[in-house]
Amino acid sequence: MTAIPTPPDTGPAGSLPHSLAQRRIIRFDPGHAVIEYEVLPGMCHSGGVAQGGFVTGWIDAAMAHAVMAQFGFERVPISLELKVSFFAPANPGRVLAEGWIERAGGRTLFAEGRLTTLDGKILAKASSTISLIDAAKVREKMV
Repeated sequence: MTAIPTPPDTGPAGSLPHSLAQRRIIRFDPGHAVIEYEVLPGMCHSGGVAQGGFVTGWIDAAMAHAVMAQFGFERVPISLELKVSFFAPANPGRVLAEGWIERAGGRTLFAEGRLTTLDGKILAKASSTISLIDAAKVREKMV
């Protein structure tokens, strides 16, 4: 089996990695990914607490990267269900989003993930049911 190349650490302005303040991909192994993000002040409310949509997006992206590292880029991971539990606020600074495949079937798989501080404090955990869709089918439906 050929190793899947790691995507770029960051993206151009307007890209999803740029919008999520992705700083670097630390791990991109089959079924497991770790990505470093920066919690920017503009992502926060209520005195420096990252808005939950960003927290969810960071963990979701890490789970998607774990899937892409396992199955490549010819199939697109589409979230069917996503549950996030928030344990502590994410404040401005760097955080780590980690995602892994818990169980995989043919087209449907189950992934889990978490967001932590750089020193390992768990801020949130997530689980997701993901469907793998043929990338060519996704491209032909794009406008």
